[in-house]
Amino acid sequence: MEIQRIQLQKHGDSRGMLIALEQDRNVPFPIRRVYYLFATKDDVHRGRHAHRHLNQLAVAVRGAVTFLLDDGSGPVEVVLDDPACGLLLGSMVWRELYDFSDDCVLMVLADQPYDRDDYITDYADFLREVQGSTYLQDVAHA
Repeated sequence: MEIQRIQLQKHGDSRGMLIALEQDRNVPFPIRRVYYLFATKDDVHRGRHAHRHLNQLAVAVRGAVTFLLDDGSGPVEVVLDDPACGLLLGSMVWRELYDFSDDCVLMVLADQPYDRDDYITDYADFLREVQGSTYLQDVAHA
């Protein structure tokens, strides 16, 4: 699956901690959009979509959230609960976010501006598209 955890370098002293996110250093793509989720209500699920082309880096800057990720070969759960750890999400990965802690702030960096046409919002459509993609064929032959 085209996801990976990225350990982010912490800098700090007695005054506190700092993490810098820099294009081509610890963010492996040009940063074209940044957004964040917060004040998510109990029992709410977010996401429930995949992107055809978009790459993203998600960081739980506060609190915790669970990701259900699927590239068509089966789901994987990943918990983000450390502001010094990012989750790199490539294209054609279905994502669903849930179990947000009350204090969760999830920041996402993206390599493209918002484009509604890049979204796949129906899981059955996603499976049809991903099964025909060269990504899964490349993985199967690796």
